[in-house]
Amino acid sequence: MGVLKHYRQSDFSHDLIAGLVVGVITIPQAIAYAILAGLPAQAGLYACLVPMLLYAALGSSRHMVVGPVAVAALMVAAAIGTYGPRYGDAHLALSTVLCLQAGLFLWLLRLFQMGGLVNLLSHPVIIGFVNAAAVMIIVSQLSAFTGAGTGAAGDPLHQLLALPDYLRELSLPTFAMGVACLAALLIIQHRGIALLRRLGLDLPDDHPVARTGPIVVTLLATIAVVAWNLDGGSGVAVVGFVPPGLPDLVLPPFQWRMWIDLAPSAAMIAVVAYVESYSIGASLATRRNTRVNAHQELIALGAANIGAAFTGAYPVAGSFSRSSVNFQAGARTPVSSLVSAVVIVLTLLFFTPLFARLPHAALAATIVVSVLGIIDIGAARRHWRTHRPDSITELVTFGTVVGFGVEAGLLTGVALSIAFFVRQSSRPHIAQVGRVGTTGQFRNIRRHEVETLPHVAAIRIDENIFFANANQVENKLLKIVQRRPGTREVLLVCSAVNRIDISGLEMLHRINRNFAAMGVRLHLSDVKGPVMDQLAATDFVNELTGRVFFSADQAMRELATPD
Repeated sequence: MGVLKHYRQSDFSHDLIAGLVVGVITIPQAIAYAILAGLPAQAGLYACLVPMLLYAALGSSRHMVVGPVAVAALMVAAAIGTYGPRYGDAHLALSTVLCLQAGLFLWLLRLFQMGGLVNLLSHPVIIGFVNAAAVMIIVSQLSAFTGAGTGAAGDPLHQLLALPDYLRELSLPTFAMGVACLAALLIIQHRGIALLRRLGLDLPDDHPVARTGPIVVTLLATIAVVAWNLDGGSGVAVVGFVPPGLPDLVLPPFQWRMWIDLAPSAAMIAVVAYVESYSIGASLATRRNTRVNAHQELIALGAANIGAAFTGAYPVAGSFSRSSVNFQAGARTPVSSLVSAVVIVLTLLFFTPLFARLPHAALAATIVVSVLGIIDIGAARRHWRTHRPDSITELVTFGTVVGFGVEAGLLTGVALSIAFFVRQSSRPHIAQVGRVGTTGQFRNIRRHEVETLPHVAAIRIDENIFFANANQVENKLLKIVQRRPGTREVLLVCSAVNRIDISGLEMLHRINRNFAAMGVRLHLSDVKGPVMDQLAATDFVNELTGRVFFSADQAMRELATPD
């Protein structure tokens, strides 16, 4: 509402052009993703109406376009493939329940201010999942490319194993159609601007015309099917009848068992949709020096999915490709999404007969090209050079998603990320430090030329002290003192300690008593306020054999002379 209140007439021409471009590009993608999800073509178009309008009204991003996306379609296909036979193959009923549950889950995250839970999906987990999803999506299109078999989007291993069968049943007209569409899409995407420049048009590299490949290719493919009757004599599979008209309001089925079965899939879809959408919105916002509101995004995305549930659609999220086109086409406000919705409405009312003879091979090519851009093959290699646990997490997530499904892969990736985090935290970096020259700076004695005191062991703990590492910290402190004969004072530099739990406090009590028995006093320095509050709430400060200093510099100056 704030956008309309401050809307300027000069913005409309920009929003109009962007909305028209995005609307035209959306149509073939929406149909393709619906078929990928195992749903009728119109479900993809329905997912571009109410969800898009609700996000435009409630979202905090000015440029993000919400609607059907490849990853959500893949996850819906996996859920439908698993539970469809159990519920009479009522695919639309299952998809609407997934929508409603995903939307409610997003609202619950906002209600309990738990949006931070999505941070459990670390960058390596997301990269591994996205790469695996891209592979699964591409493999799922083998049947559409070859004209053989029926395909199963959620079972890539079996499809790869069945590749010889696909080749034996290969339909040359279908395969030729798919290859031609794929080549045309790649040419338009990567060389389209250069070709237009040769014709005298001065266009920038990021001009939206480079994204118009899907509509151009699907139009030409449909014309080819009609001209040579490829769907009749040659057996090229086409979309078929698409019912005209706007979606009816539908009530998702309330079968308790169905809701229980679908809840894990819906939760995963909600989390992935939010992470994907927020990343897109934040990326576009930085280009205009603005910000997106994470909490508002939960509300808007939840409302969009609930709207999809009551209009016969399937789960939606922010689309990277269409949002980028919207931005590059000059959109200034979410009004561009309203224009896109009008384009979809007109298509549903008057132009659905045009898609009846749209070949599946063209849609498969559209899907393949759209997901090729999200594959990041070099990520694992880069992570291996910098932080090997991240690379291992990414590879394990990739393999588990491909081998055992989306939910199992994401849960495995999250569990492995947590395990590596706990492992790293349980082995904290502890360094002896000394003064750098005459400054007040203290650095690791192994990395810098520093001054130390023979009777003082200044030790910096570079980690929070909690149950997972308390014993490790205690053992390392004792070893350092035992290896330094003549040590009478131990100074713990706590500049990197942000939290101490009960196990950590108990360890400090023990180490204080053990040092006292050895004739060594324990001191602390650089203690942060929250940690000091924790210590003050116990009797530790009173029992401490030494003192709590403001800084390591103050401590070393006052401890310079042995008592």
